Amino acid sequence: MTLQPQEEHPHGLSDREFDAIFTTDKPVMFAFHGYPWLIHRLTYRRNGHANIHARGYIEEGSTSTPFDMVVVNQLDRFNLAIDVIDRVPHLQKIGAHVRQKLVGKLVEHAEYIAEVGDDMPEVKEWKWTY
Repeated sequence: MTLQPQEEHPHGLSDREFDAIFTTDKPVMFAFHGYPWLIHRLTYRRNGHANIHARGYIEEGSTSTPFDMVVVNQLDRFNLAIDVIDRVPHLQKIGAHVRQKLVGKLVEHAEYIAEVGDDMPEVKEWKWTY
């Protein structure tokens, strides 16, 4: 709720505070565990609203694998990285080959779950390392 202006809820951010955190001229991407329209609704009167992009829950009416649910909602690491490459101007040219590799991973993922019915081992067995 802090995304709303301070005048609408007591815990909201002032325009100055909001602009200091999110800037007015750079892309801002939210990986939101809810409906993306809510982020847009909370920020539609803010400076730089056109730069705010939200990914979140998309109703498809069915479930498949755990990672596929994240892919369907465009919250997976592949889609988020593609989103950054697409929205940060200087990355569009230098990141084109990385973007293509990520798109390939999404295609590989879709083919794998259609054939095997489970997440790819590289996804399923992935562990965070420092």
